[in-house]
Amino acid sequence: QNDAHNVRLVQGSHIVIRKKFDDPRAYFFQNKDGRIIFAIPYENDFTLIGTTDRDYGGDPHTVRISDAETDYLCAAASEYFMEPVRREDIVWTYSAVRPLFDDHASKAQEATRDYVIKTEAPDGGAPLINSFGGKITTFRRLSESVMERIEGFLGKRGAPWTASSPLPGGDFPVNGYADQVAQLEKEYPFLEPAHAARLIRLYGTRARTILGRARDHAALGRRFGADLYEAEVRYLMQEEWALTAEDILWRRTKRGLRFTLAEAQTLEAFMASAECSGKRGKAG
Repeated sequence: QNDAHNVRLVQGSHIVIRKKFDDPRAYFFQNKDGRIIFAIPYENDFTLIGTTDRDYGGDPHTVRISDAETDYLCAAASEYFMEPVRREDIVWTYSAVRPLFDDHASKAQEATRDYVIKTEAPDGGAPLINSFGGKITTFRRLSESVMERIEGFLGKRGAPWTASSPLPGGDFPVNGYADQVAQLEKEYPFLEPAHAARLIRLYGTRARTILGRARDHAALGRRFGADLYEAEVRYLMQEEWALTAEDILWRRTKRGLRFTLAEAQTLEAFMASAECSGKRGKAG
């Protein structure tokens, strides 16, 4: 729930449609209400359109795109696309709630996206550090700011290091994606180019942890649909805490855009049995 002194919950929703253009660049559109929306190439064959801003007072766990938001995004994008965007074009939607710092802006879209850190240490007791707002694009700097607050109580713990430290799997040059894909195809010649590209895009150098010593598709185990194999499923369960088919299809890989309902149900059943029996691992 909203805390009148600290947090403002703001819903943002997106729609995904079959791609309307082949240009690999993203576009920003100026809407009539003064907001901007974006259209981004998504998962090769789709276009992601968003986002919305509206105050939210419900349970964040059950947030869903509203009819008004759907109509808003379709109408806004249709102002720019040669072909209008209709409800029947939508293949997927998703919504989330931003816990923004409440700066008492008159409109949700005007609320600050900056983060705010507050420290409470009443009567010299153990300090409580609270962070409010921020975005995924600022999470690293937010974390360093919190560490600076902690060091004020515990003393210096070393120089900042996160700016130059890659995330897991990202230990290659910023312009080295194509080279990584080419090298993976060379090491695993049975992989289709699109499959190799997807693995590098999602996992970087850790793709080899999934593929292991595999020399053909059979070594990757069961194929559940699209190019999702058992080896990747087991990796996601073991290393990225995936518990359900929804975790994998929509939160980790977006393969749900290419799965049938029957394929998703088969994956769900497999994960339930694999988790219960403890059978996790990687390709041999």
